[in-house]
Amino acid sequence: MDSRIPDALILYTLYKRGMMLLRGIIKLRKKVFLGPNVSIANKRNFHFGTNVTIEKNTRLDGYASQRIMLGDNCKIGAFSCLTSTSHFSKYGKGLVMGNNSAIGDYTHFGASGGIDIGNDVIMGSYISFHSENHVFSDTSKLIREQGVTSKGIKIGNNVWVGVKVTFLDGSQVGNNSVVAAGAVVNGVFPNNVVIGGVPAKIIKTIE
Repeated sequence: MDSRIPDALILYTLYKRGMMLLRGIIKLRKKVFLGPNVSIANKRNFHFGTNVTIEKNTRLDGYASQRIMLGDNCKIGAFSCLTSTSHFSKYGKGLVMGNNSAIGDYTHFGASGGIDIGNDVIMGSYISFHSENHVFSDTSKLIREQGVTSKGIKIGNNVWVGVKVTFLDGSQVGNNSVVAAGAVVNGVFPNNVVIGGVPAKIIKTIE
């Protein structure tokens, strides 16, 4: 701990965490740290690891065909939203976050096609996941009537994702990698690379 951290900040943080823990025990009957105004639909379909933190004003949709898994020491930032089933024509798949993974404020998890985030993944704010893609090949029909494809999104272990990154359906990022801020990821990338740009490309290899 930085020696310059004042005692008042430590006490405030302990108080805040204590209130969040109390809120989690009351609302979920589990040792989960919940911020104010957190809503969780279909709580029975969630698995919470130890020391999970869900910050204030976050909405989580648990109506998914697979269990929503939040690993040990996971954190979801404030004002975030998880949508597992976006419409009644298709039951969504859901979200898995590994141990020690955290994501910043204002995250959008579009998890209808499935999102799989590995262990030790650190992510900034304003990140969005879109795990479905609209079909538009038939010009005789409206795009909204042609259905969707759902390949899902997968992020490996030990990945750093910068602020305002967008992941599109079918994206895969390998282990030990970095995604530069503002990237639009639409493709499959190997381990040990830095990717960035619109669309994202390999910038360099991490030796």
